[in-house]
Amino acid sequence: MRAPQFWQHDGMLARSLAPLSAVTAAITARRMTRAAYDCGVAVVCVGNASVGGSGKTVLARHILARYRARGAAPYALTRGHGGRLRGPVLVDPAIHGAREVGDEALLLAASAPTIVASDRAAGARLAVASGASVIVMDDGLQNSGLRKTVSLLTIDGGAGFGNFRTLPAGPLREPVAAAAARCAAGVLIGADRHGALASLPGALPVLTARLIASSPVELAGKRVVGFAGIGRPEKFFASLRGLGAELAGTRSFPDHYRYTPRDEARLSAMADQARAILATTEKDAVKLSATFTLRCAIIGVDLGFEDAVALDRLLP
Repeated sequence: MRAPQFWQHDGMLARSLAPLSAVTAAITARRMTRAAYDCGVAVVCVGNASVGGSGKTVLARHILARYRARGAAPYALTRGHGGRLRGPVLVDPAIHGAREVGDEALLLAASAPTIVASDRAAGARLAVASGASVIVMDDGLQNSGLRKTVSLLTIDGGAGFGNFRTLPAGPLREPVAAAAARCAAGVLIGADRHGALASLPGALPVLTARLIASSPVELAGKRVVGFAGIGRPEKFFASLRGLGAELAGTRSFPDHYRYTPRDEARLSAMADQARAILATTEKDAVKLSATFTLRCAIIGVDLGFEDAVALDRLLP
């Protein structure tokens, strides 16, 4: 699904849905009062206040790499959005595809052992039994099943918090203040273009980071057709421009989109007609056929922190 446009504006439709939003906020607040399971190792939760992509998986992978550099044994834990397996299951990219475990789980598994589990406490138990010394939880700030040692509030500077209303009137899972109150810090990715920082408690530390894209082939000066099925495809297209690509065309798909042979044929035709290279994200690549993937430049992305030492201090 695509996020509705009215989530970005506090118009009549959003205001008419406000009573239902109050119910959403109350349900989340009640859920967060439940006792949480302590798995016995540190749990770092990378979450957000809103639905949709905010850079959580990119941040989770960055943190996993930092733990590996320390000599730790980090495991990733995720619900496996878009996959059919409820888990807990240790992801094996050799046998699991996006249909089984979801696209984000496959991305995480490229960085560290990854557990998919709708029951996060059960997933944490499997991670610890498998040798995890620390767990990095991708999403789950509004999940009360597992006790977190440190939670980070991920903020997409290009999208902010929309109209600052909770579902269904806006994109928030809970009020920003409620989410921030359970976090040790915020992580702002990109410039704050919608006043997100002004809505945060003044005492909450905020780390700033920028996306760093990389391509396996030189794109500077090349004609490129970019396509992506992520929360905000325009972020990806901006990254392509940042790599020097001349965008001959773009195609946006809904987040977690499952590509069909017909989609691949249309994208190939689009690129052939434009005499351009196809480029997409790592998240999309895991849902493409092996043959079609060979046609694409798969663009990787990491984070560059303004103060990387500050992030290290937050991580247990």
